[in-house]
Amino acid sequence: MAKRIQLVLTQDVSKLGKSGDLVEVAPGYARNYLLPKSLATFATPGILKQVERRREVERQRQLELKQQAQEQKATLEKAGSFSIAKQVGEKEAIFGTVTSQDVADIIQQTTGLEIDRRGITIPDISRLGTYEAEIKLHSEVTAKVNIEVVAS
Repeated sequence: MAKRIQLVLTQDVSKLGKSGDLVEVAPGYARNYLLPKSLATFATPGILKQVERRREVERQRQLELKQQAQEQKATLEKAGSFSIAKQVGEKEAIFGTVTSQDVADIIQQTTGLEIDRRGITIPDISRLGTYEAEIKLHSEVTAKVNIEVVAS
């Protein structure tokens, strides 16, 4: 069996790793694909130190993002519930539906926080009432808020 070569990826490579990862690959794969396309470089002690420094900076950045998400969660939970006014038809059925964009807009108007609508999970809302929405602020931080749908 041929000897494997250690490389540090300079770009994300599918099914191999992300930028900065230390990988072991076959010599032919390294020589014929990764190195000519500048997807990787040889793993020297200097390069490994740079990679370690980048990982530490990225880890610090992720900690800051998590801290901001926890602060946003506290703000959302302190605000309590949010009211959305919709037109109502027979039997308290609303016209249209409440979307995640509606929820993001009402949160921004009320608290001033900008929430990405793609991180908001709401149940199907077709009637008046109170519903619980789940907002993913970070991969490890999720907030739950109450959405009250009222007649306009």
